[in-house]
Amino acid sequence: MFGIGPLELVVIAIVAVLVFGPDRLPEFARTAGRLLRQVRQMVTNAQNDLRNELGPEYADLDLQDLNPKNFVRKHLLDPIEDEVKSVSSDFTDTAPPRLPAGAKPPYDPEST
Repeated sequence: MFGIGPLELVVIAIVAVLVFGPDRLPEFARTAGRLLRQVRQMVTNAQNDLRNELGPEYADLDLQDLNPKNFVRKHLLDPIEDEVKSVSSDFTDTAPPRLPAGAKPPYDPEST
């Protein structure tokens, strides 16, 4: 949750009780909850408006794809990883069979 651990959450709660007092804290929590709900609703409405304005061609648009980090990963790194996996699977498919335990490997005195 936002990169906040349990210890930080406890510290924030203690500071909130000290700053706002135990009487005003429930009212502040309700106000913060309403604000968070309104922000989420605004973001959802903005996403829906964007999808409606772009039209049906972009109905499957994922806004996370517009993040530069995700864009680079999806369009540059994923194809490379797929190719590396396919190449490594090619090598594993053509690898020579393993020797049984205790068997001596083949030896050619003329090759050394």
